[in-house]
Amino acid sequence: MSGTEGSRPFEQLRLGPLEQQVMEQLWAHDERTIRELITGLGDHHAYTTIATVLTNLERKDLVTARRAGRSVRYRPRHPRPEHAARLMEQALSSSDDRSASILHFVRGMDERETALLRRYLEDMDGGGAPDRTTGAS
Repeated sequence: MSGTEGSRPFEQLRLGPLEQQVMEQLWAHDERTIRELITGLGDHHAYTTIATVLTNLERKDLVTARRAGRSVRYRPRHPRPEHAARLMEQALSSSDDRSASILHFVRGMDERETALLRRYLEDMDGGGAPDRTTGAS
């Protein structure tokens, strides 16, 4: 994300409650039609409501759509961990003191997360390529 877009990147990544629920469904099932999403959300939403949410998510560059016969299948553009990392980067970018924000964030981590971060940084210092999904080398 470029810093030249002003506050727009924040708006693109921030999700409303229904957008979040739709993304949760897509991350859990990888690919869904609008009807499958409606069912997964408990049959409480109109087809047009979910279609509008998906249009907004496409505009935010969070989902992709592909035609499959007569229906359209939607999938997340980024895996959940990458989306979370993008949100964290966005939060850091909005800070007046990025270093202080990082340190405050790290202080709030539990021992397991701190150990994971420590291993990752040691692997990077040693020239290794840590596994980004589990933190293991």
